[in-house]
Amino acid sequence: MSDFNQLKGLEHTAYPIYEGYDLGLTYTPAGSKFKVWAPTAQQVHIALYTDAGVYDQEGIVQEHGGGQEFLMNRDGHGVWSIELEGDWNRYYYMYRLEWADHSIHYATDPYARAVSANGQRTAIIDLDRTNPDGWEQDEGPVLERTTDAIIYELHVRDFSMDPDFNTGIKDLSTAQGRFAAFTYTGLTDAKGNSVGLDHLLELGITHVHLLPVADFHTVNDFSELGTEYNWGYDPQHYNVPEGSYSSNPADPQTRIRELKRLVQSLHTAGIGVIMDVVYNHTYSVEKGPFEPIVPGYYYRTDEQGKLTNGSGVGNELATERPMVRKYIKDSLRYWAEEYHIDGFRFDLMALIDTPTVEQLTRELRAEIRPDLLIYGEPWTGGESPQPLLTLKGTQRDKDFAVFNDNYRSAIKGDSDGTGNGFATGAENQEERVLQGAFGAIYDFTAHPSETVNYVTAHDNLNLWDKILTVRHVRENCRFPQWEQGNPKDGRTAEQAVAEADPYQELDESNLLENETVRKSLLANGMILTSQGIPFIHAGDELLRSKYGDHNSYRSSDVVNAIRWNNKARFRSVFDYYQGLIALRRSHPAFRMDQRELVEQHMEVLQSSGHVVAFALRHHANGDVWNYIVVIYNGSDTEQTISLPAESDRWHVVVDAHGAGNETRYEVVGHRVTVSRWSMMVLYDQAGPPQASFLTEQDQANEQVDNETKGLDEGTNQEIAGTAMTDAQRGNDRAVIPFRTIELIYERADRQYSGWNVWVWGTGHQDGHVEFHDWDDGRAVARIRVAPDVQRIGYIVRLNHWDAKDVEADRYIDVDPTQSVMQVLIHSGREEYLLLVNDNRAG
Repeated sequence: MSDFNQLKGLEHTAYPIYEGYDLGLTYTPAGSKFKVWAPTAQQVHIALYTDAGVYDQEGIVQEHGGGQEFLMNRDGHGVWSIELEGDWNRYYYMYRLEWADHSIHYATDPYARAVSANGQRTAIIDLDRTNPDGWEQDEGPVLERTTDAIIYELHVRDFSMDPDFNTGIKDLSTAQGRFAAFTYTGLTDAKGNSVGLDHLLELGITHVHLLPVADFHTVNDFSELGTEYNWGYDPQHYNVPEGSYSSNPADPQTRIRELKRLVQSLHTAGIGVIMDVVYNHTYSVEKGPFEPIVPGYYYRTDEQGKLTNGSGVGNELATERPMVRKYIKDSLRYWAEEYHIDGFRFDLMALIDTPTVEQLTRELRAEIRPDLLIYGEPWTGGESPQPLLTLKGTQRDKDFAVFNDNYRSAIKGDSDGTGNGFATGAENQEERVLQGAFGAIYDFTAHPSETVNYVTAHDNLNLWDKILTVRHVRENCRFPQWEQGNPKDGRTAEQAVAEADPYQELDESNLLENETVRKSLLANGMILTSQGIPFIHAGDELLRSKYGDHNSYRSSDVVNAIRWNNKARFRSVFDYYQGLIALRRSHPAFRMDQRELVEQHMEVLQSSGHVVAFALRHHANGDVWNYIVVIYNGSDTEQTISLPAESDRWHVVVDAHGAGNETRYEVVGHRVTVSRWSMMVLYDQAGPPQASFLTEQDQANEQVDNETKGLDEGTNQEIAGTAMTDAQRGNDRAVIPFRTIELIYERADRQYSGWNVWVWGTGHQDGHVEFHDWDDGRAVARIRVAPDVQRIGYIVRLNHWDAKDVEADRYIDVDPTQSVMQVLIHSGREEYLLLVNDNRAG
């Protein structure tokens, strides 16, 4: 084929562009039309074959001569096309391209929708014949808001390769490790616990995120099942299902039909399907889907013309170029329409330029379905020359989401080492946890719908193994050191796994008292009760271990497979996850999708001493519960927490020993004790859902009105500027008035227009507070603080987060002896001055 740099005389910006939606094959029984964009080829023929070719021992077809060849015609858009009469169903084809140097080679169609085994030739099929019965009526679950989703990340093989998946009356061995495993219902273990698809349904998740199921390079379709494994981030044919997951990879139709049946089966169970897509790189350049067709166009290069490596695996797609961008959008549209896919997760999304992500999101939502889930990794695998990387923050107000690694690290620490986080013992993580719990709206999002909250995924140590590593008990579990899927000490993976015991410290009769169990439940419990889109790794609910393998992308099934016998062993853990998921799905207070709702309804109660507590108040997001309190205790001792003054009777629905919607017991009074390494959720009373939306301007207007009247007419049990205290509930204590903090702000330019304060932890009304001008060129904001509050947080910001006066969060320690505190802050300085007797000297 032509040299990579052969086309330097013609810059890619001068290439013609094609905007039609008919690239690739258009089949009908009466004729087939072929179109390929190859603007730099001198001549292109279509070559047709009656078979898939002759494979060598590596599963590769080396020779593609001998077919029927027809010359194609080129148009002004660089598209070569031909229409052949007759029914070509079940034939195969390749493109024969000739270059200016007279070199000739054969290539598969980059728009291939069906291929032979190992993707060696493109197949002609009638896609209508791949539709399972009832496919026209198939549809996935509809989301009212993206934060309604609960995502479960899963690898196709991991789901069913465990021997305990195949213990029923019917032999399922031919389905194990394949798409078909998702189509069986009624499967149970020996003790009657559901496994497989019924397990997912029982757990209650809304969407399964499948690791790549499009055709990838690194598993030989002909290999004996169980001998080769890969996560699939090595794309080859972007619009074709992976052959090794099919019962018959040699038949081009089978893999398509079986993937559709998988989707249909999950949809019938009310579960959506999210595809993990890899449009940032290809496994190979020279042997990939693009370079043989348009050399030098599809990949980014540096100033010397060398491939750049933002992916970390040798190349990166130039997504900003029109025909690459078009290819990605065409591919996504095809999967959503032909396979009824409900969402897409983008691998290394940062490498896809932000305009491309913005366009594909807008077009898919407008033209395919408005609730399509779109999210990805806002990081790269290396340095990239692309100036418009889709990093955290670039998604603001663009309707797609990104993974929140800030929250991930705050909860667990680092990914593979002994570094710890809030749930694993670290101190001083409370404010970072609050940022995550609030949907990152004070971090990098405009709305909580833009953050995917998670602790672990397929990459790095899984949750159980990470906590064992932090606790320095890996050696006790006899974990080997792993390298490229094998133990370093020379044993086989099977031997090493057989000799290890990830659960050696567990008392299975008292699981929920165990430190590692509790920390794992706390970690994902935080995810499931925070604002945003929750994401959990498959098997966490079964205390899944990968025996310390932090990068199991090519490790064997003995490491990766979900062990279904753990469901009976660790049933109380599964029940806890199931209860948390049911709680989230039943209560919209945990699923607010708009910033204004979070600002209106969330209140920080405590963020110190390894405890984070917050309230979801006043029927948040239309919830039937009036006041919900969520407490995270990451410390190694039980903690006693003050409850809001709104009620003296609280219903506990989540504690260290169980989770769900039903009341476990009641707490009377204003304090509750939370066990070590655990969480608690309580509510005060249930009632009819309330309308729940208040804009920031509404909040500002209400506050100005209240200040004008000299009292707070705000909500429920707060009256006439005082908190409802024990005395007002019939006790003998006196009424304690609210305190006021006068935050005096001084700017050198004396330009205060648009500047305001965002406050939290007040115990009263967190959120937006306006400044008002003073005669001496300073501005003041008056902040109401509940009597028992010891510390509040604040950020001085411009308009709606256009800028911050100081990047860091700032805090004021409340003086309990003062009814009015005056605090002076200078623009650009982190410290504040406490004023006495209104002494405003700067």
